[in-house]
Amino acid sequence: MKKIKKKKFAKLAAVNVLVASQLLLAACSNQNEQASGNSEVYDPESKVEVNWTAILHTASPPTDVVLKEIEEATNATIQFNWVPDASKEERITAALASGELSDMVSLTMLTNSSVRQSLKSGMFWDVEKYLDDYDNLKLISEDIRTSASIDGKLYGVPFQKDIARSGLLIRKDWLDNLGLKVPTTLDELYEVARAFTQDDPDGNGKDDTVGFGDRSDLRYSSFKTLSSYFGTPNGWAVDENGKFTPEFTTQAYKDTMNFSRKLYENGYLDQDFAVTAKTDQQQKFAQGKTGIYTGLVDIKNLKTMAQGVQDEMEIVPVNKIKSPDGEYHIWSENSGVGGLMAFPKSEVKTEAELKRLLQFVNDLIDEEVFMLMTGGIEGTHYELDENGAFKILDDDLWQKDVQPFSSSRPSEITHSLKDSDPSKQLVNELIKENAEFADLDPTVPLDSQTANERGTELQKIIIDATIKYIMGEIDEKGFDAEVEKWKNSGGDAMTKEYEEAYKKAQN
Repeated sequence: MKKIKKKKFAKLAAVNVLVASQLLLAACSNQNEQASGNSEVYDPESKVEVNWTAILHTASPPTDVVLKEIEEATNATIQFNWVPDASKEERITAALASGELSDMVSLTMLTNSSVRQSLKSGMFWDVEKYLDDYDNLKLISEDIRTSASIDGKLYGVPFQKDIARSGLLIRKDWLDNLGLKVPTTLDELYEVARAFTQDDPDGNGKDDTVGFGDRSDLRYSSFKTLSSYFGTPNGWAVDENGKFTPEFTTQAYKDTMNFSRKLYENGYLDQDFAVTAKTDQQQKFAQGKTGIYTGLVDIKNLKTMAQGVQDEMEIVPVNKIKSPDGEYHIWSENSGVGGLMAFPKSEVKTEAELKRLLQFVNDLIDEEVFMLMTGGIEGTHYELDENGAFKILDDDLWQKDVQPFSSSRPSEITHSLKDSDPSKQLVNELIKENAEFADLDPTVPLDSQTANERGTELQKIIIDATIKYIMGEIDEKGFDAEVEKWKNSGGDAMTKEYEEAYKKAQN
């Protein structure tokens, strides 16, 4: 990865022995400034150069227009090393293995075994004891800190997100064209998928639409959300005796597979989902090829992408599909933790450097910088109307200058905006409502050595088997055989380790 010259903090002068001794005495008197045998002094006002490996969720990196404003507001020079979301697993794990890291690394895959191993190895600073020294970082809740920790250590500043953001986006104009109501049950949702595929919802007289658009990532595709609607536990279930059960051994998971398989067999689910990336899934929806999209937060982006292509598009967000048990369920993404902004000890060598970088992250949470990373420059990219509602002035300009920064905001919950787009404002409200019936993954704050070493490899067994089942390439016996393979390859050991960690945490 491209390196930039490190910011050099004040060094002990050796020209004058007396001056050097006085500086050393002053530095040693402050216990908080001791780190790695180096007694540099942390200066929060100093300009800092930051080399940041961040995840890119858009097709192109941002221009420098807003970046310059962010740099001025944080007193920093920032060099982003952008990693496309589609290749983040390969790129991040390779960087961790090689040790070619930046001052700050966005680690968004906390369940990835390579990431967890690297965190546990001591490669990154434990920042827990420093957070309360900063006005924004000290507001990070104990629940989020706990969920982001491994063995009680917090190896980076948590990305703070809403606890559960999933749901469906459905073409409202297509529903109206076909005389259908917004679905509230799984049966109604299936009927919408069928009608969107077979009943010419766009009225062009062609057989060119599909109900569910989808992508290869089971976690953020329709499957995980559908599994919530069927009442599948989020990752694992734990009973009153502390016994852990993996989600894919439950009947609800199999019911979800059967539902998805039926959608696929009948053509109501994108036939190319297994090889479709997120950006392609978005394009298909924006171009009017699919009518159901999973992911509430993408509503404004999809509407923007559809401009000039599907100007008649209307989207209705849906966060409640009643489960067979009569209740509402939705899975939580890592209990409101979107990953960590981690600081490698190989690059951040002293406590003083760490503290200055933590000040930088703290400054990113300030409302001024939040608005820059969210909306851009007021009057150029956005405006606030007389009711204080947020409105983008130029979508194309906003996408080029601003949008790529949004996924790197340290907190999406510290500040809130009222959106001038009623549908986006509704999405914001539905996401808040999701917290009332969100299902948490009980293993998020727990550690398993097997999961750290082979978790990704084991997970791939189930992911591949699930996709093959949906596509009709294996039957239930074949899927059960893959579950047994998972158990024998380390799954049983992982289960036992989680149970032991859970018991320890309860005591």
